[in-house]
Amino acid sequence: MSVMDESGMFNVQQTIGSVLCCKCGVPMAPNAANMCVNCLRSEVDITEGLQKSIQIFYCPECTCYLQPPKTWIKCQWESKELLTFCIKRLKNLNKVKLKNAEFVWTEPHSKRIKVKLTVQAEVLNGAVLEQSYPVEYTVRDNLCESCSRFQANPDQWVASIQLRQHVSHRRTFFYLEQLILRHDAASRAIRIQQVDQGIDFFFGNKSHANSFVEFLRKVVPIEYRQDQQLVSHDVKSSLYNYKYTYSVKICPVCREDLVCLPSKVASGLGNLGPLVVCTKVSDNITLLDPRTLRCAFLDARQYWRSGFRSALTSRQLVKYFVFDVEPPVGEATVGGQKYALSYVQIARESDIGKMFYVQTHLGHILKPGDQALGYDIYGANVNDNEMKKTLS
Repeated sequence: MSVMDESGMFNVQQTIGSVLCCKCGVPMAPNAANMCVNCLRSEVDITEGLQKSIQIFYCPECTCYLQPPKTWIKCQWESKELLTFCIKRLKNLNKVKLKNAEFVWTEPHSKRIKVKLTVQAEVLNGAVLEQSYPVEYTVRDNLCESCSRFQANPDQWVASIQLRQHVSHRRTFFYLEQLILRHDAASRAIRIQQVDQGIDFFFGNKSHANSFVEFLRKVVPIEYRQDQQLVSHDVKSSLYNYKYTYSVKICPVCREDLVCLPSKVASGLGNLGPLVVCTKVSDNITLLDPRTLRCAFLDARQYWRSGFRSALTSRQLVKYFVFDVEPPVGEATVGGQKYALSYVQIARESDIGKMFYVQTHLGHILKPGDQALGYDIYGANVNDNEMKKTLS
């Protein structure tokens, strides 16, 4: 059969011939084995010799799975990591080509994990056959080495980290707790204990404690000290057993605190301030001068060299009413945050009749009629020597 195209030429349509299956006689497209799919599957099973069931070990305390011989891997239920772990546990899977793998729903309390695998392999005369089959994993509870030691003796730890922040509100400490949970940084801790002004973390390995301290250094300004205590000593083999303690102190300056910089620090930062506001605390401390919009960044080493504290905290903020806002006279962007210098007329909520004409770094936000929080420097009870020198 031919069809005329737009140019007037006749094109002959090619038809694909069909053959009969050599076993059941069903018409089918020709292949190397001359068999239909059903007959080919009845003749050849490409999943023969592959594992259909396997036993895996799970630690219910730390939710880890055993990767032989001694590695424990933390995986969530029906996660990509768990699927990869299950596939790696199968032997002789390299004899076929894996095309797809997916979980089959099972009751979470049944101690069974089912995975449906789709594989391909060459069979008779080079014909390619694709087949799916389920694999059942039997989960056996077995405590890992660290959890087993902890169950036998809860005080059998090697390294402990005493995390503290010596302030009343500890805003940075609460922010750090969220980072630890988000990044699962304390997953290798065998015990976590809440104490006054902080948390104690206990680890069964010194390297795990070092990794946790390194994580803390990357997210907040800290200062730490390491001590060790001799537990036992084998004279014959000259082996020493120590317990290590890390005393970690978090920077007491928190976000939105008012800081009065010491004269040496202010001069080292190009005569910044001395009254500045802490706008952000990460691995660096961001300080902003609200009267000039100049900013400075202090890392942990620079901060602990001087060790200044907050003159006023966010708990001492006072509510003000905004009556008039003049157009901004300057703008700046610090750490992705925009600020605008402006003059505003405000009054305290407790003393509405007394007006103040002040500068602010929030000129792009404030509008007449708004309510805002600010620091009452002259009316607050300040226990800071640098602040007293500045105000005198």
